[in-house]
Amino acid sequence: MLMDTTAEPPPPLTHAQTRRIVYGVLLPVFLGSLDSTILASALPTIGRELGDVHLLPWLITAYLIASTAVTPLYGKISDISGRRVTLIAAIAIYIAGSLICALAPNLLVLIFGRVIHGIGGGGLTSMGMVVLGDLAAPKDRGRYYAYFSATYTTSGACGPALGGFISDYVHWSAIFWLNIPLGLIALGLTSARLRLLPRHERPHRLDIIGAALVMVASVAFMLALTLGGSRYPWASVPVFGLLALSVAIGILFIVRLKTAPEPLIPISILSDPVARCALTLNTFGWAPIVGLNIFMPMYLQSVLGMSATSAGLSLMVIMATLNASAGVTGQLLGRVKHYKRLPGLGLLIAIATLLMMGWRAGTLTPIEVEIMLAVLGIGFGPAAPLATVALQNTVAIHHLGAAVGTLGFTRNLCATMMVAIFGAVILATSSGEALVPHGAGLQPFGAVAIPVEGFSRIFFAAAFSMTVSFVALLLMEEKPLRTSRAADQNSSSTRP
Repeated sequence: MLMDTTAEPPPPLTHAQTRRIVYGVLLPVFLGSLDSTILASALPTIGRELGDVHLLPWLITAYLIASTAVTPLYGKISDISGRRVTLIAAIAIYIAGSLICALAPNLLVLIFGRVIHGIGGGGLTSMGMVVLGDLAAPKDRGRYYAYFSATYTTSGACGPALGGFISDYVHWSAIFWLNIPLGLIALGLTSARLRLLPRHERPHRLDIIGAALVMVASVAFMLALTLGGSRYPWASVPVFGLLALSVAIGILFIVRLKTAPEPLIPISILSDPVARCALTLNTFGWAPIVGLNIFMPMYLQSVLGMSATSAGLSLMVIMATLNASAGVTGQLLGRVKHYKRLPGLGLLIAIATLLMMGWRAGTLTPIEVEIMLAVLGIGFGPAAPLATVALQNTVAIHHLGAAVGTLGFTRNLCATMMVAIFGAVILATSSGEALVPHGAGLQPFGAVAIPVEGFSRIFFAAAFSMTVSFVALLLMEEKPLRTSRAADQNSSSTRP
């Protein structure tokens, strides 16, 4: 039964109660984030055992596309049925996908399992921030954001190293078998601890058609980037047809947003200038971080001659500094009036660092790379909690799940496209042989010449994306952060 949203808001939770609930959703968040990178190191082993190399990149992209497409749906479902029920369903789907992957006899079944895996994982990664929106007022959310930031980035950094270790010393299927007991533990924690969560359910409609359009457009676009320049010329009919299909479906998706009773991305959110800027800030800031997380090990191995293990471990520098700076900023957001200044300065530092990496890509030493990765993490870190808090500060409580789902959706979609674009750049500058993910990035099975200018272009592209994020921050209105859940409740009763 839906709750009466006009009733008095429930009493605020204590800090101890809030932290207890936050701890209850961190494991699901960790699992969902981990599976976006953990397979990268195991892909060569999987390819050799299953006898198929060319489809291996789809083990990563299938997960990313599926999790991206369903993220806004989870936000809507949680607004309808409650956060606890929605997260339990996501964990159950995630466990089912893990079981399919663990038992997969061939690559096609494994890819199918990864799609199911991604459908569940999209809920695991997005619901954590929705729960946080229910727990604390916008002014106080920054102090808890550090927990989620640390979980997201730590899982992304640990994934390649953990996946490589399991595939080398156990078996690649153990990656998925491990998910099952961890998923069951997450199920127990979620079921028990989310009972205390305040509830703000309202009726909504699910835009399944919109999610399907996004998935088809994404698949067509990534297929075009994967096949173009390697198997087919860029001007060939198959590549051109896939790009045209992607554009056509993308236009249909835009039409769907304008005509659906409740579109995948609510128009009420997109019409809010603060929300638009927060979404742009988050999307174009995170996309290059995710892309570099995939391709930096390839640069470290191909250009600097580092081992796969050392290259994977090097990513922990950027994740550690990003976590630290995001955590400090989260504590400061509610205590300063001009909360945009520190993230703005950080983004300028991140842009300058990426430009320097692009300029000196062929002459950097391992120590210099480590220093630049650390500075990059410090620079971008403050922008991450700001985007989340600013978005949650401007939307009504009954749209909170949809808003956070949209935040995750746009971030993941742009990051997926960024990875595909980075891959196309590498393919265009390589000797033309097929590249497959290895370590945390793309590494050929054979000896393939990868000119340094390919990585230089990647760094410049990442700098451009960060610049778009910086411009969005400049344009975003610096609204005072609300100080209570009551304010959220009142806004939800007066806004459509």
